[in-house]
Amino acid sequence: MKRTALALGIIVAGTSPLMAQEMLDANEDGFVSLVELQATYPDVTEADFTEADANGDGLLDEEELAAAREAGLIPMAEEEDSES
Repeated sequence: MKRTALALGIIVAGTSPLMAQEMLDANEDGFVSLVELQATYPDVTEADFTEADANGDGLLDEEELAAAREAGLIPMAEEEDSES
């Protein structure tokens, strides 16, 4: 039983950033736009989004989203779950 719980915990922990991105990615194109991000986090500014968009393509990929969370530009995934 403990092994099953531990394995499940590892799986969930390992997929949580991707799952968080999928929750934000309304059109399921694999990227998060400013509009999609602001639908969940209306307080995120265009300046914050632009700073998070490292390659300047107007979209956040998984790596940019994770870096933005680490930098405090957008809420962490755990905060996303508690807001629901």
